[in-house]
Amino acid sequence: MSPVTAGVLQLLALIAALALVYRPLGDHMAKVYSSEKHYRPEKWIYKAIGANPSAEMRWPAYLRAVLAFSAVSVLFLYLMQRVQGSLPGSLGFSSIDPDQAFNTAASFVANTNWQSYYGEQAMGHVVQTGGLAVQNFVSAAVGMAVAVALVRGFARSRTGELGNFWSDLVRGAVRILLPISVIGAIVLVACGAIQNFAGIHEVGQFLGGSQQWNGGAVASQEVIKELGTNGGGYFNANSAHPFENPTPFSNLFEIFLILLIPFALTRTFGRMVGNLRQGYAILATMGIIWIAFTALMMWTEFAHHGPAFDVAGGAMEGKETRFGVGGSSIFAVATTLTSTGAVNSFHSSYTGLGGGIAMLGMQLGEIAPGGVGSGLYGMLIMAIIAVFIAGLMVGRTPEYLGKKIGTQQIKLAACYILITPALVLGFTAAAMALDTPANSMTNSGAHGFSEILYAYTSGANNNGSAFAGLNADTQWFNSTIGIAMLLGRFLPMVFVLALAGSLAEQKPVPETAGTLRTDKPLYAGLLVGTILIITGLTYFPALALGPLAEGLAS
Repeated sequence: MSPVTAGVLQLLALIAALALVYRPLGDHMAKVYSSEKHYRPEKWIYKAIGANPSAEMRWPAYLRAVLAFSAVSVLFLYLMQRVQGSLPGSLGFSSIDPDQAFNTAASFVANTNWQSYYGEQAMGHVVQTGGLAVQNFVSAAVGMAVAVALVRGFARSRTGELGNFWSDLVRGAVRILLPISVIGAIVLVACGAIQNFAGIHEVGQFLGGSQQWNGGAVASQEVIKELGTNGGGYFNANSAHPFENPTPFSNLFEIFLILLIPFALTRTFGRMVGNLRQGYAILATMGIIWIAFTALMMWTEFAHHGPAFDVAGGAMEGKETRFGVGGSSIFAVATTLTSTGAVNSFHSSYTGLGGGIAMLGMQLGEIAPGGVGSGLYGMLIMAIIAVFIAGLMVGRTPEYLGKKIGTQQIKLAACYILITPALVLGFTAAAMALDTPANSMTNSGAHGFSEILYAYTSGANNNGSAFAGLNADTQWFNSTIGIAMLLGRFLPMVFVLALAGSLAEQKPVPETAGTLRTDKPLYAGLLVGTILIITGLTYFPALALGPLAEGLAS
């Protein structure tokens, strides 16, 4: 079987698996967030944190709860790293330096999981499991809660109430993420991923010396790392490490986990607003972009440019032979079109155009299908923009799901889509203008520029994957990327929740003959075009200086 055929078959198998679970998981999540029943373990959690899960919140209260919980999470994780040397199970590792502890705390709480450290050489068992793994669950649950709040804004009328953040947070973690993670961890252990609390031990003899490895609860952290679109690996090699991702089947299973909830949330959206076709329209938009990016990535990486590529069956530099070009390309697109950040290959070693595709996937806003929760609310923001543009074109008042899209809604949506480009391009420009950050680049020219552009794109979009080749463990990058991650995560949430509150207060507008049908293929096509034009062209000048220049020169 040729490598190209194997890659296509993997893609088809992945699509079939996602289609199989789409309906039951989407319906289950809709029931979870619509139920008024609280399970006993959930009641214990509410009592411990002093929350009333039945109290409805308007958007300012919902936002305050999100920010307060996240601020406490950052502080807790920062302090845990700073005192690691005194904690049991630290494996003899010292405490983390202040700038790196801040960067890591901001990263995991923001669902970014950018790592400027070697996991197996810096973090002990307590920090890995009690700190990082816990944030993998709750940061994902926060994103899902905000998305559900926006959906309620469309579904409700004549009220500013969006639900209860604490209830949404706990239910998302306990009823959705935790059960799937238990099953997924068992699958990964069966595939060969490790799950233990072993200490550091020597493995074999290599070139006259020995290599040291430490064990860990890898399988359980790996599954929520992918399921929650987090991306932070137990080991520095991330999902290229055989302890995390042992076989081609585990590789495909991890890609499945990455895409599972973001795609299924479109069904949840359709169910909660009472119109499944609206969910299918959003799903179709996400699917078109994802399949197109995957096909382009596989084409660029399989294209032969010489004898070495012919022998390897494609651009194999930086890729694991057990995954090949196909498995690596599908994984790369899945991680950069979501907020996962996990990698099973080095994106810096991709072809010039291949690296550009990965970068553009993040720059679109990671909405196809995007991160857990963040992908859905990002796509709904773009849906509002598309409806507004269509209304201007035909001279009618724009409406979406029975809600008028007026000046207030467009201002909030515009602020949302401007935040991330401002962070990415601003920090990239500052880094290139100063001498010290540029010294961290391994390469010069277009590829070196791509390293820095990719780093801030990954941080501000809450992705977390690295281009490789950039020494990001410096005070400059730890601080600025940390700031970009926090602002890129929580500033957009301010506008999402404000938009949700303004929509929930409206009364529904009856559909007329002039109402744009937003559940038809024509609208899905318009939405795809809107995404590519508004977000894609924003970054075109920067892409032209980096991956496009490198790709056209090769």
